[in-house]
Amino acid sequence: MTAVDLFSGCGGLSYGLLKARFQVVAAVEIDEKAQRTYELNHPDVHLFKQDIREVTPLGVMRKAGLRRGDLDLLAGCPPCQGFSRLRTKNQKTYVRDERNNLVSHFLRFVKAMNPKTVMLENVPALGRDGRFTRVKNQLVALGYEVVVHVLDAADYSVPQRRKRLIMLASRVCTPSIAPAATERVTVRQALSGLLAPSRTKDALHALREKRSQAVRDLISLIPKDGGSRSDLGPQHQLACHLRSDGFKDVYGRMSWDDVSPTITSGCHNPSKGRFLHPARNRTITLREAALLQGFPRDYQFDVAHGKEAIALMIGNALPPPFIAAHAGSLRKGLLAAQRRTGARGKRKSK
Repeated sequence: MTAVDLFSGCGGLSYGLLKARFQVVAAVEIDEKAQRTYELNHPDVHLFKQDIREVTPLGVMRKAGLRRGDLDLLAGCPPCQGFSRLRTKNQKTYVRDERNNLVSHFLRFVKAMNPKTVMLENVPALGRDGRFTRVKNQLVALGYEVVVHVLDAADYSVPQRRKRLIMLASRVCTPSIAPAATERVTVRQALSGLLAPSRTKDALHALREKRSQAVRDLISLIPKDGGSRSDLGPQHQLACHLRSDGFKDVYGRMSWDDVSPTITSGCHNPSKGRFLHPARNRTITLREAALLQGFPRDYQFDVAHGKEAIALMIGNALPPPFIAAHAGSLRKGLLAAQRRTGARGKRKSK
């Protein structure tokens, strides 16, 4: 079954589609470093290295050898920074960020390509925005059945808490959200068997961190396996922490037998959240961050891009197991629709 990935980033969505047994025939991505990472891992996919506003659906269909109505799944995650919780907190739901209008370009592709099914993933705040409501309404007007849920990726074999909005739509079957996994994957399970960064041949895992001696001393005092800076007395806390009562996870450790917190673009920085290793006196490495996002251990990132750029790609990625679960649900519906169509064809031939 064929799929097209819009706003592909470094390829988390495409990898999830691959695991659900879709063939990704084309993808669109504007960022050069994300393009390079995508091509390292998905060399057989035709990648349109352009702003989606400059890409025509007809051009994508021609390159992929598709006619209107042929595509089995159109999937994507329009850039969501403008809808993020920190941007929308204590503000009106409608946030003036031009990236938010890229949702309309996703709809433009749906109208032109007429795919059998559609998947859109994003932050929960998108669901409260009028632009998303218009997208849903227009999909219904085009003949699609639509379901929308806000789910925790941790319930779908992703070893982190990550609330996401997912919309599934279909014009050939009734779409349904995938059932949750029976057990969660823990930090311990995700990171098991990794060598220490100083011993590994994995360049991503070996990228060194730079910390002042004061910060290294502070990290060493935080209790292992889920400890926090709040466990320390005032004499051991940074002055900025004493002045602020918020962001309790800052300089916190992950817990071995729980899922991790949401992996963000700040996942390599202890001042950005609970990103300290459960037992080692350091933040998690970028390889560990990628594993907690659900990427396989051999997923490639070009370390020449630098920690900031790679952390941004990992933090913005769609967790592959979460995508695979819901793409798999759509695949079941597509197969059932094919069987129904085949049965009707046999009856008519008789």
